[in-house]
Amino acid sequence: MHSREQDRAARLGTVTRLATLPWLWALFIGPIQAQTATTILSPITVSGSAPGAGLSTPVSTGSGLDLTPMQTPASVEVISREQLEERGDHSVVDAITRAGGISAMGHPGNGGTSLSARGFTDTTSVMRLYDGMRQYGGVGLTFPFDTWSIDRIEVLRGPASVIYGDGAIGGVVNVIPRKPTRGPVENELQATLGTDDTARLALGSGGALSDRWSYRVDLSGARSDGWVDHGQSRSATFSGALQWDVSDNLSLRLSHAYGYQKPMKYFGSPLIDRVQQEVLREKNYNVWDSEIRYRDQWTDLFALWTPNAATTVRARLYHIDSQRDYRNGERYMYNGASGLIDRSDNTEIHHNQKQTGLTADAAFDGKLFGLDNKVLVGFDVSASSFEHSNNTYSGSSPSVDPYNPVPGYFHSDEPTIPRYRNKADQYALFIEDRLALTSAWSVLAGLRYDHTKLNRKDLVTDSDAFERTYADFGWRVGTVYDLTPNLALYAQYSVAADPVGGMLLLSPANSQFDMSKGKQLEVGLKQTFWEGSGEWTLAAYHIKKNDLLSRDPANPALRIQVGAQSSRGLEASVAVTPARGWRVEANASILRARFDDFQEASGGAVVSRQGNVPPNVAQRLANVWVSWNFQPGWTAMAGLRYVGKRYADNANSLELPSYTTTDLALRWDVGTDTTITARGFNVFDKAYFTTAYYTPTQWLYGPGRRFELTLNHRF
Repeated sequence: MHSREQDRAARLGTVTRLATLPWLWALFIGPIQAQTATTILSPITVSGSAPGAGLSTPVSTGSGLDLTPMQTPASVEVISREQLEERGDHSVVDAITRAGGISAMGHPGNGGTSLSARGFTDTTSVMRLYDGMRQYGGVGLTFPFDTWSIDRIEVLRGPASVIYGDGAIGGVVNVIPRKPTRGPVENELQATLGTDDTARLALGSGGALSDRWSYRVDLSGARSDGWVDHGQSRSATFSGALQWDVSDNLSLRLSHAYGYQKPMKYFGSPLIDRVQQEVLREKNYNVWDSEIRYRDQWTDLFALWTPNAATTVRARLYHIDSQRDYRNGERYMYNGASGLIDRSDNTEIHHNQKQTGLTADAAFDGKLFGLDNKVLVGFDVSASSFEHSNNTYSGSSPSVDPYNPVPGYFHSDEPTIPRYRNKADQYALFIEDRLALTSAWSVLAGLRYDHTKLNRKDLVTDSDAFERTYADFGWRVGTVYDLTPNLALYAQYSVAADPVGGMLLLSPANSQFDMSKGKQLEVGLKQTFWEGSGEWTLAAYHIKKNDLLSRDPANPALRIQVGAQSSRGLEASVAVTPARGWRVEANASILRARFDDFQEASGGAVVSRQGNVPPNVAQRLANVWVSWNFQPGWTAMAGLRYVGKRYADNANSLELPSYTTTDLALRWDVGTDTTITARGFNVFDKAYFTTAYYTPTQWLYGPGRRFELTLNHRF
């Protein structure tokens, strides 16, 4: 029988010849090296091929007032549909992390979707939305995951509680699907083959059915053997929407999205004598009968009413249903005495999460003291439940040889039964206002009140574990001044809140603590230049978060809410067409993240971590994307992704090294409706780590070198 390495080498060789990567490498290596040596700025995402469009197109994430990024006193970036297609990112997380100042820290425990932004991490500090809808509770978002059905991704960096509620001190990412459009029906087919037996197939269709009815449907499916042993994955997704334009000023849209995933059942590799050995890069220490499965459904009815030119009313009734199943051997520790890897914490978990909500707002254009003014008022109400079944995370599988592991099977003596159910009844009231003091100077202010009633029931004893009410005000005030028609200076001060843990996961002990409070000051510049063929942004910020959980110096077994952490940094981006056929997008961020006051238990004593960098925070990030239409019908592309070093523990004793990956692509426009693209991801096969999971000494490798060939046809 051939070894995995031989099979992989054979597939690699075949696809390499198909993709003609040697020629691509020769074409791009010079421009890439030159770019990495000179670029310190980052891409401000743009629409289509015109870089200057990014700052002048209205976005929905930075405000509810339909402002453009140039009018918004905050860092807002948009990744367009055209950019998603050009870069070839099939994963939503891969696409998001090409935005400035965002890095991934996904692992099975958070659904593979958690992010780090401006020194703050995970779902309780960096919020993910789907078409503006929020899955409440910070459990670990598992949808959306595939970019096929996505129209654009909007990234708002910095505290955003005033718009979306608690849990957004680091920022908000809004993934917006494709919608029904007027016009003739258009269809699209995409097929991809790649290394590791990767295959994808996607279909899309949309357009007008009549004068009043239009639709959009997208389907996609994917499979791969993965880059580690028994690392198979499977997924399928559907999204559909039907829109009825009742009249010229009233429309209704019914949407439904469904996602099914069986991702790689991979929990990383343990350090051996505090060192990662690259020879273990493709090893998987999970059990044979491991299982990870996600099933998500998002349904909503959206209404838009514009009774006159000065009034816009929006309302959305929605329901979210997520089912997640896990059965894995999750913890791996190297045993120096035996030379084996000890496996423990055989864990079986089932999540049953549901949420129903209604959100509505109304915006009015008018005058205030004779000045142009726009105000928005609204409310948001939802009811959520989360039932958690587990086996108390107990059980173990036999120890294995690090270099030749025999997976074995899952075993646990504890039954997997429903353990608890958390319910949250939430409502919020919010208001935003933009006052134009002059044609060049505006002021934006916002206020939001959030109220949540949370209760937990112990399903084992059939008793109430706790009931708690949380309430919080978030607010911001900002200003934008146009120094010239194409250059804006802005500043903003905002106040936000984060729960001390995922709201629907809070334990009886953690429910006793209040939410952590954060505040940010940000200033920046935004400009379009060269008659709209280029744009750049620069932002400087300082965020401080108080009331973290810290250990009591008098009793290491107890927690007290006195901790604090802060970050300050610079973010820059540029997108430009420097010459005919060329396009350059780049971004970079530099930050200083620190624990200002934080203590943890170590060896039975309390140890201060003041001055240390929080885990999974990269203090240097950069992305570059270059495309060159070197002759009619042919476009060559290259991308660099740089992630600085991170720490795996609060003590900063374990360092995940920095890394740079390189992507290359060549696209042939066969005709106006057909393209063929050859792609190489991480073409220099850089070995790198995405995060630590379960213990600080168990690290997850990122994917190695991959090649793909994609056919895209519109009809």
